[in-house]
Amino acid sequence: MNKMIAFCGLDCGKCDAYIATKNNDQALREKTAKLWAELNNAPILPEHINCEGCRVDGMKTVYCQNLCPIRICALRKGVETCGQCSEMEQCPKLGAVIANSPEAYNNLTT
Repeated sequence: MNKMIAFCGLDCGKCDAYIATKNNDQALREKTAKLWAELNNAPILPEHINCEGCRVDGMKTVYCQNLCPIRICALRKGVETCGQCSEMEQCPKLGAVIANSPEAYNNLTT
């Protein structure tokens, strides 16, 4: 499976944190930090917006590295993605992602 597909099925290559990191785009880091801080009611700063992908070696945002319950679960279970998990269809954590991104489900099942 494409390593840029996250454990949850989202495409890391389309994430603003990944794009800002790869292009060293400070304006996109600032825009993303502002948006994510507002959405999460958390102090997210531009220097926090560095990520090379959920399933690859390298930098990750603090959330992706340490807080994402889906990533934590997949690493604990030793699956490449949630698509390999027998509990995928009834997982409430994954269900929230899929409800907002049908593309994520397709990435996990194809």
